[in-house]
Parts: sequence; structure tokens; C-alpha cells
Amino acid sequence: MERFYEVMFIVRPDIEDEELDKLIAGLEQTVVNGGGVVRSTEKLGRRKLAYLVRKFSDGNYVLLTIDADGALVHEVERRLRVSEPVIKFITVRMDEEEKRIGKIKAIRATRRKLSAIAPAAPVVDAVESSPVAEVTPASA
Repeated sequence: MERFYEVMFIVRPDIEDEELDKLIAGLEQTVVNGGGVVRSTEKLGRRKLAYLVRKFSDGNYVLLTIDADGALVHEVERRLRVSEPVIKFITVRMDEEEKRIGKIKAIRATRRKLSAIAPAAPVVDAVESSPVAEVTPASA
């Protein structure tokens, strides 16, 4: 069963553009040979990292969106793990995320419909509605 994944990986900042293109092409070829589909590939450029990763303070970010099954994603992750220029990667299953976002949007839409049908309760002035005890001065 094919699912939709986003694979974000960070490559060393000192890698040449040709080597980066070769790495991306190799990963795309792995996906295609495994029966998956590459939706898109985005080079997000060089960015500063939040903390040092393998003694690097910045890296080249690449986002790969694919349709694949679990075994193929496992193979892509294995290749990223053993690839020397890749310093960090993460894979996110997006079809579950889209389903979750769809549920939230549906709940919000029903709440909007309900709030449009039933007007909000009138706001009553707190001073008028609160019981106040009369205080009488003590005679001395």
C-alpha cells in the first residue's frame, strides 16, 4: 500500500552542487526502482542549524516528497544513514497528517455552523446580577 511521505535531509555545507545533485538523483532512482513515485524535490538552500550536528553549524536542506510503501521508505532511510554527506534526516508520513488536519477542519466547520445557528448568550452586567448585602453602620 503506497502512502505519502516527506523526507527532509540536511547535507554537509561543504559539498559541491554537482555532488548534491548526484545524491538527490540516486535517492530518486531508488524510489522509482522500488516502485514508488517522486512527487517533488526541493532544494531549500543553506541554512543555519539550531545546534551543532557532526561539528557543522549550517547545512544544505533538501525536501523529497514521495509516494511509497514502508519497505521502500526503510530502504531510502538506510541509504541516507550510510551516506557520508548526509548529517541528519527525518521522514514524516503525510497521509496521516492530512487526515488529522481534515478532521480538525471538519470539527471547526461544524462549530462555525452551530455558532451561526444559535446566537451567543446575552452578556449580563455582573454588578446588576450579583446580590449585594446591605451594610448598615454600627451605632456607637
